[in-house]
Amino acid sequence: MSRRGPIMSVLPPVRKDRIIPQLPHCFCEDAALHVERHFNPKVKAACQEQRTGTVGFKIAKVIVVGDLAVGKTCLINRFCKDAFDKNYKATIGVDFEMERFEVLGVPFSLQLWDTAGQERFKCIASTYYRAAQVVIIVFDVTDVASLDHTRQWLEDALRENDPTAVQLFLVGTKKDLSSPAQYAQMERDALQVAQEMRAEYWALSSLTGENVKEFFFRVASLAFETNVLAELERSGTRQIGNIVKIQSSGSSNPSKKKKQPACCQ
Repeated sequence: MSRRGPIMSVLPPVRKDRIIPQLPHCFCEDAALHVERHFNPKVKAACQEQRTGTVGFKIAKVIVVGDLAVGKTCLINRFCKDAFDKNYKATIGVDFEMERFEVLGVPFSLQLWDTAGQERFKCIASTYYRAAQVVIIVFDVTDVASLDHTRQWLEDALRENDPTAVQLFLVGTKKDLSSPAQYAQMERDALQVAQEMRAEYWALSSLTGENVKEFFFRVASLAFETNVLAELERSGTRQIGNIVKIQSSGSSNPSKKKKQPACCQ
């Protein structure tokens, strides 16, 4: 009789600096997906009771879109590799990185798709937009035009996805290059755009690393919370369906007749 070896996970282990024990705060409450300070109580209970189903094996697809040279690749590299390359090279087509987290004790993965900002690569990149759970729209806080173009990037991304099924983030990069006065004006405009999009707004710097880790932890946490709630809803529907089947099969069994009162016999 052959003996089976241990089952090996195809996913890499979670790094110690990717553990999320509590819900990270939003950057600005005026433009946030939600402003709660803690995870949904149902999510916390499900994690404690190990009722998260297949969430621990899921990979949430995240697409990062925006104009050429706004810093999409630098943003991903700063988080995934803790590196910043000043020698800019435009992304050709698409590239992606995989990041593993542990949220409330449950493993969870993000697949970060870095898409080209050049017009000639749009057709190639857009084919990779499908089935995204999170859309990150990036602009340069020193370039007003890149903020104006975010509306078109959003339209392109939602053309390939269900608008009600994706979480949106509007992210301003290169914060280190903007003076306080310049940034204050840009932030007012960006908050207005984020509110129109119903997106969560963040501003950060890939050069210094300011807010980069906090941002991706927030993205992972909200995506995880959404997946757990969806899993709980599906499992609840299955349980209700099973109860209905049991009740209907019991009532249709001819051998189980209701006993009549003595006065009616």
